[in-house]
Amino acid sequence: MHILSSDRRISRRQLLRGAGVGLALPLLEAMLPPFTKRLFAATPVEPKPQRLFAICNNLGVLPDHFFPSQAGLNYELSPYLQELSSHRNDFTVLSGVHHPGVDGAHSSDVSFLTAAPHPGGGGFRNTISLDQYVAGKIGHHTRFPSLTLGVNAAQGRRSLSWTPSGVLIPCEDSAAKLYKQLFLQGSEKEIEKQLQKLKLGESIMDTVAEQSRALNRRLGASDRDRMDQYTTAVRETERRMEKAREWERLPKPVPSAESPVDPGGPAAYMEKTRLMYEMAKLAFESDSTRSIALLLDSNNSPTINVSEIQISDGYHNLSHHGKDENKLAQLEAIDRNHMRLISQLISSFKESKEGDSNLLDNSLILYGSNLGDANKHTTSNMPMLVAGGRLKHGQHLAFDRDNNYPLPNLFVSMLQSMGIEADKFASSTGTMRGLDLT
Repeated sequence: MHILSSDRRISRRQLLRGAGVGLALPLLEAMLPPFTKRLFAATPVEPKPQRLFAICNNLGVLPDHFFPSQAGLNYELSPYLQELSSHRNDFTVLSGVHHPGVDGAHSSDVSFLTAAPHPGGGGFRNTISLDQYVAGKIGHHTRFPSLTLGVNAAQGRRSLSWTPSGVLIPCEDSAAKLYKQLFLQGSEKEIEKQLQKLKLGESIMDTVAEQSRALNRRLGASDRDRMDQYTTAVRETERRMEKAREWERLPKPVPSAESPVDPGGPAAYMEKTRLMYEMAKLAFESDSTRSIALLLDSNNSPTINVSEIQISDGYHNLSHHGKDENKLAQLEAIDRNHMRLISQLISSFKESKEGDSNLLDNSLILYGSNLGDANKHTTSNMPMLVAGGRLKHGQHLAFDRDNNYPLPNLFVSMLQSMGIEADKFASSTGTMRGLDLT
């Protein structure tokens, strides 16, 4: 019996006959028009989102309290890492690493995620930061391609995030404003107003780009290079506004926590840091973004509050301790608070379930500093740890403290672990030796 129609599709009215019994055919793929057959194809399992949370404390830590004295898997936790003892198998600590060519003392924080050399030199031009590289690859999946955050950040002058053309992306310093941006849906009138702003912004960018092209024809070579940097930034802004307009009418996610209340001022540095960690978790949980950079601008912080000890001087002045015992005791209390907050951050990511895994399994947390020793302004031997994601942890990767290993190799390994194809980032020479994928 022929059960195929002339276009080779099966009619569901056809019967299979045998032993005197007629059975109607089940719905088969062959009954469908070709363009609908894909619905019956095996649906691939959607990979879990991979995320990056990069944190820089630009005054670092007391190195002798941070770095372990043994290398490998069975190293003894240093005094500071004791604060993270319950997570020792969830992170890797690094020593003897640096960004080749990055000097400039306090200026070096702008190169923390870019590894662009000589940030303190005349004519310095930054390059794309790791978080923005990630945003460029996977940022289209989320409402916000990336978030650039700060605690006490010097607005417009300090940031970890830099565009492909080396333009600074300002930090958001308010957890309350960030919460509103992530989760609070505006009224219809507010949405229309925002759409008009975006439309106006795009028309302004169009005009600026057109005028800059006309001007470019009358400029010398060095000015044309500056204008090229400027127009590239304009085009990047246009793309961001266009993407923002697409998301504007889509409903925002429902958060799992209430809106935070911003602390009173910069002295509440630790509480501001804790809130930003909580906001990062909420942003990842809601899949609002998959790339976050956070600058803890300790250099721009006053006398801050910690519970264990009375802090008597500004954070920066304390970092130039000159081996003064009183200053060292205060710095140690501050550093330990940082380590406890990182421990709490890791705990909160582990407690946030995602199917058969958790948020930490699917997120890389990078924590460290551009300064190896703030007292000496050195940019070698950067204190670094990386937690979570698809990396094998529980070890101390110890490299030569005199002839440092390139930290950008870690960035390449991190990108690859996120499923992002990359064999080079900045001054990298490959992937990080000794750091394997799970």
